Amino acid sequence: MKRDQVKERYKWKIEDIFTTDGDWEKCFAETEKSLKFSEYAGKLGNSDTLLDFFNRHDAFNIHFERLAVYAHMKKDEDASVSKYGAYYAKINALYSKYATELAFFEPEMAGMDEKYLLSLISDKRFADYDYELKRIIRRKPHVVSEREERLVGLCGETLSTFSETFGMIDNVELPLPEIEWEGEKIKLSHGTYGIILHSDDRNKRKEAYEKYYASYISLINTITSVYYGNVKKDVFLSKVYKFGSCLERALFDEDVDKAVYDMLLKTVDKNLGSMHRYISMRKKILAYDKMYFYDIYAPLVSGVDLKLSYDDAYDYVIKGLAPLGEEYQKLLKKGYDERWIDVEETEGKRSGAYSTSCPGAHPYVLLNYKPTTHDVFTIAHEMGHSLHSYFSEKYQPYAKTSYTIFVAEVASTVNEVLLLKFMLADSKDDNFKKYLLNYYLDTIRATLHRQTMFAEFEYGAHDMAEKGEPLTKDNLCKLYADIGRKYYGNDIEHDYNISCEWARIPHFYNSFYVYKYATGIIAAINIANRILTGKENAVKDYFDFLSGGCSTDPVSLLKLAGVDLMSQQPYDFAMKEFDETLAEFEKLMGI
Repeated sequence: MKRDQVKERYKWKIEDIFTTDGDWEKCFAETEKSLKFSEYAGKLGNSDTLLDFFNRHDAFNIHFERLAVYAHMKKDEDASVSKYGAYYAKINALYSKYATELAFFEPEMAGMDEKYLLSLISDKRFADYDYELKRIIRRKPHVVSEREERLVGLCGETLSTFSETFGMIDNVELPLPEIEWEGEKIKLSHGTYGIILHSDDRNKRKEAYEKYYASYISLINTITSVYYGNVKKDVFLSKVYKFGSCLERALFDEDVDKAVYDMLLKTVDKNLGSMHRYISMRKKILAYDKMYFYDIYAPLVSGVDLKLSYDDAYDYVIKGLAPLGEEYQKLLKKGYDERWIDVEETEGKRSGAYSTSCPGAHPYVLLNYKPTTHDVFTIAHEMGHSLHSYFSEKYQPYAKTSYTIFVAEVASTVNEVLLLKFMLADSKDDNFKKYLLNYYLDTIRATLHRQTMFAEFEYGAHDMAEKGEPLTKDNLCKLYADIGRKYYGNDIEHDYNISCEWARIPHFYNSFYVYKYATGIIAAINIANRILTGKENAVKDYFDFLSGGCSTDPVSLLKLAGVDLMSQQPYDFAMKEFDETLAEFEKLMGI
């Protein structure tokens, strides 16, 4: 389907950002002209000048965000339209200029007397910037000179090449072979591999698995070299900025205590018996003498799907999220009525789904909706992101609206959990209930257990490099295999292919990112439980979190919602949720 064939009500109302491309171009020219921050260099010790800097910095970024969001949304509507690719390239170039202009800021602020900075925090004029000022004080021991900062900035493109090189290997150079699928010969792709692994055809799953991993293994030495380079980059930057380890630097940047990371790994490790039981149950239901990793996604409950039109699916989501209250439901309806959402799959449109937002406009959601149960959950998920942005932007000043990645998946997952629990209570079909319970088990396994396993691997690989031990394909595969055996147990065959799985994970090039998926689902499970069990002020507490933006550190924000990730309780409850869901599924399956 071409974009001009889609009904207007199924297209996002992008003109709420800029009415025309001409308006975008005019705003771009004015914003580029306003990029004169270097004139503040050496003058920030005067509080009036510093306040003026902050205000102008906000004004620039408000315009920049609107420009960037419009450009990438227009590009995502149809990648074949080169005009919007050029817009996006202009945005990237402007950002590079901006970064250069701001090189003086951190070193100059870090050199200021702490008493002066503390006096600014208590000054009401700086109320919008108090958390940023606290972070500046906290970063003081790790800030380098302006000259050193410029040198690191000049290295930026070089240091980013490891991720770019892996992306080129993974998306362009990987020698993926042909495979016969659904009656025709096609080239195996990442997307097709995922589809085949979820199919009922075991022989085809095995063929896809072996061919897919053979492609990575054929380049394993090159990928090892690229990954080792990426880890060495992390070691270099942690030393430059005077951190004790790569992990310490990564957590510091998001203001998260290392105790959170340690508690996650320790708790999941302690509860791996549940994962082993799940694998054993899967093997039993599939009735295999030997189970392999190409069987891990095979459907346990088939022939069940919600085949709802988009309009009916959206109404169903609103109904399912009733526990969040009338205001939340009205906002969901507002998003539908006022065209926040781009619904249909069209030629040249970006695949998948996402939510985005910018100052002065409502949030936006990109979908490629199909009438499946998964896509119903996708609506709930993306609108969770959107309403998190909506509340943060409504209740916080601009400087405090952008919540961190650490909490970014919480609201979306709360919506999914609430919707799933509604579906379970609403359904009279035992087969559909089995499907939903299995869906929930697989979600927790993939988001909590598997991402924590990845986090443990990252920790181990960086620890080896920090101790001066070279990373080779053999010791990386051994590290990954040892962790995999611990996580998955003995009821699945641990072949050489799966020991090389680390070599295909793009997130490893954004180091110490994956653990946030695990802490995110832990927080979401706990929040949803507080709401569904009618804990006093549970919905109000959750709305306080949604409205928090980045007004304080992310762990403190989650405490507003009643989840303390510095305590053991939320981790234990998430483990208990997996156990109880597994027991309920086993009971329905008659095991």
